[in-house]
Amino acid sequence: MNENNDATPYAALGGDTAVRRLVDRFYDLMDTVPEYYGIRKLHPADLSGSRDKLYMFLSGWLGGPSLYIEKYGHPMLRARHLPFAIGVAERDAWLACMLQAMEDEGVEEALRAALLKAFYGTADWMRNKPD
Repeated sequence: MNENNDATPYAALGGDTAVRRLVDRFYDLMDTVPEYYGIRKLHPADLSGSRDKLYMFLSGWLGGPSLYIEKYGHPMLRARHLPFAIGVAERDAWLACMLQAMEDEGVEEALRAALLKAFYGTADWMRNKPD
């Protein structure tokens, strides 16, 4: 993303610990908030693997270490998500859950807005069913 680590979203969030907290909060919300049941049911009962993969992916995507690529290779996000029916409702639930996680973790407003915009682009690209 950006070689100047001071200017990355990863650094602005607070680095490794902050990314892990954000991912943990995201999955804690998904696991407990009824509005996110639609996306929760797309995940395995044990969320530990999902937590680790999102944490590793976000680390690199945000400009930090490319942990996901080092372990699994190219993310191929759309291909990896094709087995799951993802439409507008799933996209919007994922985004709402991530927004709530960012708010809960105290992500600064301008950074939160920029990340939400970027997350929207990726989440919208994952859609694979007509609505």
